[in-house]
Amino acid sequence: MPSSLHTSSIQSLPLLARGKVRDNYAVGSDRILMVASDRISAFDVIMGEPIPGKGRLLTQMALFWFDKLGHICPNHLTGETPESVVTPDEVAQVQGRAMLVKRLQPIPVEAVVRGYLAGSGWQEYQASRSVCGVALPEGLRNASKLPAPIFTPAAKAAVGEHDENITYERVVEMIGPSLAEKIRTISIALYETARDIAAEKGILIADTKFEFGLDSQGTLVLMDEVLTPDSSRYWPADTYQEGVNPPSFDKQFLRDWLETAQVQGRPWSKSPPAPRLPQSVIESTAAKYQEAWTRLQD
Repeated sequence: MPSSLHTSSIQSLPLLARGKVRDNYAVGSDRILMVASDRISAFDVIMGEPIPGKGRLLTQMALFWFDKLGHICPNHLTGETPESVVTPDEVAQVQGRAMLVKRLQPIPVEAVVRGYLAGSGWQEYQASRSVCGVALPEGLRNASKLPAPIFTPAAKAAVGEHDENITYERVVEMIGPSLAEKIRTISIALYETARDIAAEKGILIADTKFEFGLDSQGTLVLMDEVLTPDSSRYWPADTYQEGVNPPSFDKQFLRDWLETAQVQGRPWSKSPPAPRLPQSVIESTAAKYQEAWTRLQD
């Protein structure tokens, strides 16, 4: 298996923040070096063991999608190589797993688009026949394809806390009607384009989330990661069946294992510390991520 990086240590640049997966470093006042580690989180808890190769895979997938979607919305890539801003002995930490990006003013909204009912959307639909205030028809089931993609935003939470589903009206209150409408329109266009590309590869993109920021001229820019298995629900089209949870190319295998895991003889409480991951779970999770990337490239 490929070598792994749980936590980067770039001494030549100031550390801005460590997220669940990415370590961000300041490059001057206008750029950020985003290093995708091999950390993995589940239930908002970061696991102690890395998933070898995951950070590189996420970065390559994000670059793939930024390239495919550039005609819809500008993105935060600078076009410069990450290796150019670190010292020679730090190159190994960034090679293939980092992006050098523009520093933006982040918009505090997760732009979630759903094409299928799944996860929290399915739970909300069962209670209210709607998701984030979007009314849906009767008779839908778990994993049902929606009549049309819907925009179901969330408010960003601090690391370790859950994002909160919110209505479109709340987004308007937060950022204004013009920007809210622009984000909704662009997000759905991004999803529909990616959905059609993935469908040709035998992949269903059930839902995904986008993040946006504003540059110094006030231009809306797509940022962070895009359409990776960490930010999207990828399902194999050939085994899709309405009414049941399809197997997904992401961390669902890990989540399922954690549901039965124990810490000190008791069921895990879904709070730190996380259970130690067996090698078999690490390898199976890595294989799920790899399969999504392999299919996209075929």
